[in-house]
Order: sequence, then structure tokens, then C-alpha cells
Amino acid sequence: MPTALITLVLTYVCVQYLTGDKGFFSQESRNRDLVVKEQQLSELKTERADLEARAKYLQIGNLSKDLLEERARVLLGLSEPKAYVIRERIGQSTTS
Repeated sequence: MPTALITLVLTYVCVQYLTGDKGFFSQESRNRDLVVKEQQLSELKTERADLEARAKYLQIGNLSKDLLEERARVLLGLSEPKAYVIRERIGQSTTS
């Protein structure tokens, strides 16, 4: 009886070692996941650096008036001082 129990436990441990989540045969899929996660990390680091640079220019001491004015013109639809851009909806004809 003890020999059968030890054999079952060793069999279970060996099977888990080979096929479990952290097993020998799942190493390749973990490596693929690691590459994908490293790419995501590099993209997020780039995005964070960009956002930090933008936030730096929006602080009171570093506020760039030209940058702020340019961004406001884009958001408000202005091309020059005292000039408005009229946007039409897509699908409307110009003859109506």
C-alpha cells in the first residue's frame, strides 16, 4: 500500500512538472507572453514620457502661451485671430 501511494504521488508531481502552468512544456508559451508584455511595456513607457512632457508645459511656471494658443485654435475651430472655420456634416450637399 505505501509503495502504491508513493508511486501515485510521484506520478502526479512528474505530470505537473511536465504539463502544468509553470511546467516544462509551457515554457514556449510563457516566452511568447513575455515578448508581448515587453512590447506593451515599451509602448506604455513612450506614452508616459509624452504625457509627462505635455504636463510639464501645462504647469503654471512653464506655461507656453504659443502652444496653448495653438491648441485652443485647433479645439475651437479657429484658423487665425477673429477667423472662424465652419464645418459641415459629412453627407450634406453644398447646393442645398
